[in-house]
Formats: sequence, C-alpha cells, structure tokens
Amino acid sequence: MEIKIGITQVGKELTIETGQSGDDITKDLRAALAAPDGVLSLDDGNGRRVLVPAAKIGYLELGQEPHRPVGFGALAQ
Repeated sequence: MEIKIGITQVGKELTIETGQSGDDITKDLRAALAAPDGVLSLDDGNGRRVLVPAAKIGYLELGQEPHRPVGFGALAQ
C-alpha cells in the first residue's frame, strides 16, 4: 500500500510503500496522535522504518490495498 504523509512546514510530502493494512495504519496513527509525544512508526518493504512525530503530521493519504491477481497472468509472477 502506498502512503503519502504531509508534514507541517515541509513543502514535499513523504511517500512510503508498505505491506501494512490500512486498518493497521489508521490504528497506529490514532494511537500516536493520542500520546503526548506520539510517533508514527511505519515499516516499508525494504526493511526500513520511518518515524514521524505525530504532532507534525498535516495529513495522511492511504492508497489502495494490493489485490491478489486472478487468472492466468497470476502464474507469471
């Protein structure tokens, strides 16, 4: 899933590709926003971890979750 994060006072958004589900990311974001010094932690597919201070998050855009391929094209992967 592709995630775009807008950080306050930063002109460029942060884009991350992760295997986490949208529900898990939403749950983690709510927990980070509820904590006084909360930090949102996201793992990308390459073994890297991205930490963003929750107080600096302007917006978080969740892309579509990957769907399993169906049909004969699924065998080629």
